[in-house]
Amino acid sequence: EFFRELLENAERSLNDMFVRTYGMLYMQNSEVFQDLFTELKRYYTGGNVNLEEMLNDFWARLLERMFQLINPQYHFSEDYLECVSKYTDQLKPFGEVPRKLKVQVTRAFIAARTFVQGLTVGREVANRVSKVSPTPGCIRALMKMLYCPYCRGLPTVKPCNNYCLNVMKGCLANQADLDTEWNLFIDAMLLVAERLEGPFNIESVMDPIDVKISEAIMNMQENSMQVSAKVFQGCGQPKPAPALRSSRSVPENFNTRFRPYNPEEQPTTAAGTSLDRLVTDIKEKLKLSKKFWSTLPYTICKEERVTAGPSVEEDCWNGHTKARYLPEIMNDGLTNQINNPEVDVDITRPDTFIRQQIMALRVMTNKLKNAYNGNDVNFQDTSDETSGSGSGSGCTDDICPTEFDFVTTEAPPVDSDRREVEASATQPGCSLQTLLIIFLSLVLQRQWR
Repeated sequence: EFFRELLENAERSLNDMFVRTYGMLYMQNSEVFQDLFTELKRYYTGGNVNLEEMLNDFWARLLERMFQLINPQYHFSEDYLECVSKYTDQLKPFGEVPRKLKVQVTRAFIAARTFVQGLTVGREVANRVSKVSPTPGCIRALMKMLYCPYCRGLPTVKPCNNYCLNVMKGCLANQADLDTEWNLFIDAMLLVAERLEGPFNIESVMDPIDVKISEAIMNMQENSMQVSAKVFQGCGQPKPAPALRSSRSVPENFNTRFRPYNPEEQPTTAAGTSLDRLVTDIKEKLKLSKKFWSTLPYTICKEERVTAGPSVEEDCWNGHTKARYLPEIMNDGLTNQINNPEVDVDITRPDTFIRQQIMALRVMTNKLKNAYNGNDVNFQDTSDETSGSGSGSGCTDDICPTEFDFVTTEAPPVDSDRREVEASATQPGCSLQTLLIIFLSLVLQRQWR
């Protein structure tokens, strides 16, 4: 929402300024500028837009329009105007503004879009992993940990902390394997967040874009005679226009007054949140999410309603009686559960759905690294269901990193159906999210009794 509102504010600002500055002249050619913002919005929302080509096209179209305005005494055919646009790079009629703006806009938009895409992928991965069904061995271990004390006449004794850790590490073995790729993903997100705060901050790029484009137009005016002469030399002498049109002069067409730009101005959303504050807040939340999957058993087992706590080692339920829990705590991950004393874990059958999420994180991490270096990546075009084309700046063909196609984190329908059938055949349809709810509910029931 913030970035969308930022673009809308920039478009309104340019429109207001150019109406005041150029009046009817701008209104007659406003679609050139409207198309620029339409394409920027489409790019940001995942559209199939090559930023560099789109910006080059904008300046070429602007040159064609302005060339006609500064030479009202001539009539230009479409073929002639196409010839004019070919001189954009050679003549640099707009000065250095197009080159500088291209670097700033491409880097800013690449970083912003990839960062938002990363937030979406991270959320989707977390949501989908939370719905993975637990194994029958996990459910048996939970029931033994929570209810067997009643059978032994120890209804008030809570499970030992280390006992709980082994149970949860066995239950969350596959989830813990996410941790390495998740941490790399978070690190990459934090890197791209730096781009949102640095010189290619999309806010600082879009806020003065109206003034920068106006500056380019002024450069074109000042160099109009030299530009026209070189174009006439390369494209040929154009035909004279009708008398009525040729009677108009350049001073009537242009009004050079435009408002000064104050770099201290910082646009904000309706809620009054600037990009700097927003990014700072997101960065703090991202940092807190590091090592989430490997620390999840510790987070659950440190809950006072669940275990006796790490300080109570003698008077706790160890799975057999009220005494110290002697087995060692297992390490994280699937392969380390081969000797888990509490949960039967088949380490030869990794959960394929979670492996898909690991791959989705890996692909997104590569995209984030590319975005940090200013290199665009391919995203699925949500507007026309075609794959996006790559664009970017700051790299050459021989050093640009390999681009990756976006891989959705949705599980294949066939695999999803198979998992549902298997789950229904072995245990109730229970996910990790549901498991944790049931787990806490059972604990609360014990306390109530």
